[in-house]
Parts: sequence; C-alpha cells; structure tokens
Amino acid sequence: MMEKVRVRFAPSPTGYLHIGGARTALFNWFFARQNKGQLVLRIEDTDTERLKEDSVEQILDSLRWLGLDWDEGPEKGGAFGPYYQSQRQNFYEAAAKALLQSGKAYYCFCSEEELAKEREEQRQAGEPFRYSGKCRHLAAEEVQERLAHGLKPVVRIKLPEAGEIVVEDLIRGAVSFQYEQFDDFIIMKSNGLPAYNFACVVDDHAMEISHVIRAEEHLSNTPKQQFLYEALGYPLPYFAHLSMILAPDRSKLSKRHGATSVSEFRDLGCLPEAIVNYLTLLGWSPTEEEGEILTPEQTISTFSLEKVSKTAAIYDTQKLIWLNGRYMTNYDPEKLGAHAMSFLIQAGLVADSLEAEQKHDYIVAVIKAVRERVRTLPELAEACRYFFTEITDYDEKGQAKYFFKQDTGDAVAALLVKGRECLAGVEDFNVENTEKAYRDLSEELQIKAGQLIHPTRLALTGRTASPGLFEVMALLGKERCLERLEQAIGFIEAHKVEKEQV
Repeated sequence: MMEKVRVRFAPSPTGYLHIGGARTALFNWFFARQNKGQLVLRIEDTDTERLKEDSVEQILDSLRWLGLDWDEGPEKGGAFGPYYQSQRQNFYEAAAKALLQSGKAYYCFCSEEELAKEREEQRQAGEPFRYSGKCRHLAAEEVQERLAHGLKPVVRIKLPEAGEIVVEDLIRGAVSFQYEQFDDFIIMKSNGLPAYNFACVVDDHAMEISHVIRAEEHLSNTPKQQFLYEALGYPLPYFAHLSMILAPDRSKLSKRHGATSVSEFRDLGCLPEAIVNYLTLLGWSPTEEEGEILTPEQTISTFSLEKVSKTAAIYDTQKLIWLNGRYMTNYDPEKLGAHAMSFLIQAGLVADSLEAEQKHDYIVAVIKAVRERVRTLPELAEACRYFFTEITDYDEKGQAKYFFKQDTGDAVAALLVKGRECLAGVEDFNVENTEKAYRDLSEELQIKAGQLIHPTRLALTGRTASPGLFEVMALLGKERCLERLEQAIGFIEAHKVEKEQV
C-alpha cells in the first residue's frame, strides 16, 4: 500500500457529467479505495463565462447515483477547503505574488489588438503562435507606472526559451516536451482570476494531492504544470493520464453518437451498477478469471494503474445495453422496482407514486417475472404493460398463427372456451394449480399442451412472448384471466362473422 494516497476529481461546472468525466472520477475512486486513501472533490468554477447554473448539483447527483462517494469536498467539508475554486482566490494571489517577487513571472500589458497582430504575422510566416515576450523585459519603474495608471495586466510565467521537460507518467512512461512548443503562458488573467493550469497546481499542492489521475487530453497541460510546480518550489505529484474514449468510428465522442452524459444514460433506463461496470471496462483490463461482470468491490481489490490501457477505449452503447440486461436479470427486485417506478408512471401504467406504493408488492412481483426478457427500464415498463392495462389488440402475426390458423378459428375458440371452463374451476389460483389444470385438460383432449398454451398466452397478454404462462395467470388473477379469455373468444367469433359476410 502506498503512503498517504490523496487523489482528486475536479470537474468544471460548465455542463452535465460526461461519460469521460465519470470514468475519470471512477478510476480515481478505485485508486483511492484500493490504497486506503482519500478522494477529494473540487469544483473548478473560475471560468465564469461558461458556468451553467445547475451543473454543480447535477454533477454531485450523478456521482451519488453512480455510488461514488468522496471523502472531502462539497457537502462533506474537510481540512483543505474551500473546495470551490471561486472561494480560493487568496491562494492564487499569494502564489502569483511569490512568482512575481522572485522574477519567475511578470506583468504583461499587451492588448488584444497587439496580440492579434502578432498572431497574424506569425500565421503569415507559417509559424505557430507564441507570445513574443515583449513585456518580459519591462523596467520595474515602467511596470509600476502602468499599474499606477490603472492598466489591468495579465501575469505570465517565464519559461526557458529552449530545452526539454520530461513528464514521468505512471501509465505512459516518460513523455518529452520541448520548451519551444510553449510560450510564456498566462497564469493570472487581467480580471484577477487564475488561469486553469495555475489554479490546478496551486490547489493540488495546497490540498496535498499525491496522484493526479485524469484524461489524456490534459497531458499537453502537464509540462506547463510541472514547470509551475518547480517554479513555486512544490514537490511533484505522480501523474497518470487515462486513454481517450472514442466513438465507434474512432472519431471524437460527441452528441451525434448518442447519449454522452450520465444523466442521459439514467433517462434511457440504465442501472448505475451497469454504467459503473461499463466504465470500468473502458481502458482497464480485468483478468479472464474475473470476467466482464464486475462489482466495484471486485475491481477495487485488484485495481492498479499498471492495468490501465495506453490505447483509446471505444465507446460501444450496445455493450452497455447488454451489460444492463445482465444486471437487470440478477438485480434485487425491490431495488429494481425503485429504479423502474418513474418509467412505469411515464408509461401510464401507474398514475403516481401513491398508487405505486399501494401496488408495491404486485409491481415487484411483475418486475421479477418479466426482467429476464428486457435490457433497459423502458423495455421493462413495456414488458409489464398487460399486467396493468386492458388488452385492446392482439399481435398480428400471433393472430394468424394461433387464433386463425384454421379457416374459421372455430377450433381455437372452442379450445379457449374449454380452457376458460377449466380455469373457472381452479380454487387456489396459483402457478402449480393452473398448470396442473391445463396439463390435465390437454391430456383429456389428446392434444399437445402448446396447442392450448399458445392461444391462451395471446388471449391473456396480447403477445406471443411472455414469462411462463402459468406465472402470468397467477399474477393476473382468476377474474382477469377469465375476462380476457372471454374477450378473445368474442374477438375470434367476430372475425368469423366478418369473414362470412365478406
């Protein structure tokens, strides 16, 4: 076990929790729990122009729904707060002041127009844009004079003009960057707020973060941050950059590829455990013995950054839906009922939560019966429909196959009449007794049981596929079964009359 592991998940509240962000949070959580460490949740809300009002609550709600708890942060507090960057301005100002006083940073008064002119000149010369550093050598007196006149400068860090900086990454090994790739980047904006790279470094140091585990897209920021650590005299944390998540066509993941946020997957009817399992497999490889169905506890016991893949993970919603179906089959029926309730209400199967509470036992029993045949919660609600609403039509292919296979349907109608009479005589209307009654009837009529079972299923459910017929009978109850059989007999006879008239 490592000594004093402290990791952080630091989302920016500019939108909902993306699946990539959720995967980052999850891997940090696995690493912290595996090493008996702490997970810090920090909200990076200094980008005021892009903030969305409900993003923080949505991010917290998504993390809670996934079962990811944090040890310090919003709602928890801790010894290293505040945990919102907007409340940590004094930390950034003190660090920037130290860099300015040591000559490792400087005020830059260049206007947007000047920078645009530089950028255009470099574009025409076929060069990448790098700030020229014209304010780097301003005399102290001139700086003070400009400040006295109320000019609002940015603060830039002084980088070496040449040389190499090497980032030691726990997943990728040593990654080299040339200083020529960078310019004297901004650490404090003219409005006094910190730039992203600067705030990250100051906060990670102040919060004693030991391991920075984040997405690969941040790897290009790491040499800048590493230089800031060194300039400020801070010890370096360990860095680990998780592989990207790409669309099936290996392009950047976007809305056109379907749901991309945790809340969208929740609305699509996925279970939190299935999403966690799916995210676990995006870039982390379990052993063959472990298989693909993994609880968080199983993953925690064997999780290590050495098993994280360097190559991009491919986003595959079909895999997620398959996993979700597996989880639904083995899920606790009571918990599954709680997750399914809003979908049952939305489908019009129960009116509201009060009716759902009154029908709780029946709902759980129905869910337990149908869950093996569905993959998502909306599919579950649809599979439950005939248990809550009356039958208004019958599957067309089922009609042709089971109601009207003979020319008139007389034989099927007669079978259903006998089936109805048989069930009417069953006193204790349970699975065993209804099955025995139907098996006995089929023997008496000297027909295969399926000849009676298939049209009965269509009569009771309107469908050709359902859970076991006798389980369906027991759940519907005697009165509804008799009514639906009577309705189907009438439907077949009406069809006969209609056909004769034609």
